[in-house]
Amino acid sequence: MFKNTSKFSSIEAYTRHGGPYDRGSADRYYGRSAVPHYFKGATHQSDLVSYESMTTEEIEAYYAGYKEETDRKNWK
Repeated sequence: MFKNTSKFSSIEAYTRHGGPYDRGSADRYYGRSAVPHYFKGATHQSDLVSYESMTTEEIEAYYAGYKEETDRKNWK
C-alpha cells in the first residue's frame, strides 16, 4: 500500500465535493477524458490542484471515481 502523504485524510479524498474522487466521477459522467485534478475547496471557486501536484493517493482516488461512475449525462 502507498504511504499516505495526501493533503486529505483517506476518507476525505473519497467523499469531499471537489475532491479527487468527486472530480473523477464528474469527468466520467460528463464524458470528459480522465485527467486527474481536484479543487482545494469549492469546485471551480477555489484553487485547482493538477496531476503534477497530486499525491499517489489523490490520483488513485480520482481514477477510482472515474472508474466507478456508471451514470452518464444524457446530452439530448
